[in-house]
Amino acid sequence: MEARYDIVVVGAGMAGASLAATLAQAQAGASVLMLEAEARPGVHATGRSAAFWTESYGGPLVQPLTTASGPFLRDNGFLVPRGALTLGRVGEEMQVEAFAARFAELGVRVELLDRTAIAARVPGLRPGWTIGAHEPDCCDIDVAALHQHYLAQARKTGVDLWCSARLAEARRQGNDWTITLADGRQVQAGILVNAAGAWADGVAQAAGVRPLGIAPYRRTVAQVRTQPAATPVLPLVLDIGETFYFKPESGRLWLSPHDETPSQPCDAAPEEIDVATAIARFEQVVDWQVERVEHKWAGLRSFAPDRLPVYGFDPAAPGFFWFAGQGGFGIQTAPAAARLGAGLLLGDAAGAFDPGRYAPGRFLT
Repeated sequence: MEARYDIVVVGAGMAGASLAATLAQAQAGASVLMLEAEARPGVHATGRSAAFWTESYGGPLVQPLTTASGPFLRDNGFLVPRGALTLGRVGEEMQVEAFAARFAELGVRVELLDRTAIAARVPGLRPGWTIGAHEPDCCDIDVAALHQHYLAQARKTGVDLWCSARLAEARRQGNDWTITLADGRQVQAGILVNAAGAWADGVAQAAGVRPLGIAPYRRTVAQVRTQPAATPVLPLVLDIGETFYFKPESGRLWLSPHDETPSQPCDAAPEEIDVATAIARFEQVVDWQVERVEHKWAGLRSFAPDRLPVYGFDPAAPGFFWFAGQGGFGIQTAPAAARLGAGLLLGDAAGAFDPGRYAPGRFLT
């Protein structure tokens, strides 16, 4: 047996790193180990995110986590102002109005714009786009810096990190888990945390725990050169039907067809049809020309059946803690989610959130 830890976290992407760092800070002296299957952390969803912080993304039940994460992200320099604009076509005005009203009631700053106002923010806007919901507080997130912050904080507070450490099996024996890695190493833990993203259900099965139906979906992004070039002041532009989004990045444009293609957990790769779809949808919005696709990539976003995150102890598996199912909003909610997760793990979940809405037990009925 290699060692024993109080808590072993499976996964060292944004979810695992943020939780491990927050745990070690919250309970000095607790021994924490992160297991990362890859040679380095953050190569999958975390390293492929075109992340932005916008309070409407993920829906009304995710919004409190996003809003609560804002001060930490802003105060520590991880946010750059961007602004977001959700567009609607002729016939979609009521949908955009309802979207704006719903989030305004939750305290999100959002304003309705007419055709003239949205055309001023999106040059070359084609006919048919008549309304927009503008969120001035939307920001870009420096994902790499945020992830490295959590990894550094974890190291500073004594968290160990094992890379190329893929979990093969975990078995509960008495009050401990015996965790066996693919290379034969073993480690014991009082609590096993499943922060494995797209692999979360597989980790549960390896531990003899009932999976929750957390499913990975592929999301594609392309970096394109356009004529005219994307200006730095262009907002994040989405549509109310969730069929595209685009934003500027270093003089280029990052463009997605907002795809959600079911996938097995894997090293995701972009499909040419998805890149072509993204370009076709973009060209229906503005009269710009896409001159060249310079780079393209895909990542996996993992959702529970109700599309809300899963935080908490499994009611049927003592010592097994879920921290997964964070979809595409896991980056923008990381600070608040980590605080909530650490509170639940340490038995101190008092705060602004109702942990029941995210509890794994909701799927048992």
